[in-house]
Amino acid sequence: MRPQAAATVVANDHGPASIGEAPHLHESRFRALLGAAAWARLPPAVRRRFSGRPAAGSAVTYAGEIVECRTTLPGRLLAQLCRLIGAPLPLSDDVGVPAVVTVTEDGAASGQHWTRVYGRRRGFPQVIHSSKRFAGPTGLEEYLGCGLGIALRVRADAEALHFHSDHYFAAVGPLRLRLPAWLGPGALTISHVDRGCGQFAFVLALRHPLLGEIIRQTGLFHERVARDDREDLHD
Repeated sequence: MRPQAAATVVANDHGPASIGEAPHLHESRFRALLGAAAWARLPPAVRRRFSGRPAAGSAVTYAGEIVECRTTLPGRLLAQLCRLIGAPLPLSDDVGVPAVVTVTEDGAASGQHWTRVYGRRRGFPQVIHSSKRFAGPTGLEEYLGCGLGIALRVRADAEALHFHSDHYFAAVGPLRLRLPAWLGPGALTISHVDRGCGQFAFVLALRHPLLGEIIRQTGLFHERVARDDREDLHD
């Protein structure tokens, strides 16, 4: 079996986005965080998606749509407040709108840049930038902007790969200051859920310790395996 090629999604007018080949590097950092036993519990499709990373000058892009978005009043107020650091939370409850997620390698920080573009019924699409870095006390951190970030813990089950917030922090130059829990917005979970038949969902859920779940957003994406990858499955 030949190594899997990293995937670039190419939109077309005849159905779901299709997958084409892009230069790639082998990715073992997520497996190292989970451990061999937990990694083996993941669906094969999820392991494949997190076993490759784009080479310099390449990108992995997934296209789909937002199928669920629920925010309470505190959630909407928090999302608006977070505009000050780049608007990392959904600003509208629109569903049935297009969504695109693009991943590129962050060579300078040994991590990945994630760019999410969410359509809206009115106005320009929302663009969210973040950077995942394999660093810190948990082994994985997500930087949001203005020096703020989230230390993440990774968990696997038979359906999904989950990223759970461990704590929030502020980076000021070489200093990294852990924020007290009462300053944080609550427990954040981002899940990559396999739906079978080449479909997967990105689910974001934010739960406040007193107010319960204040934000939940689900994007559904469809992957069509490239011809060379289909041939690999039968090698």
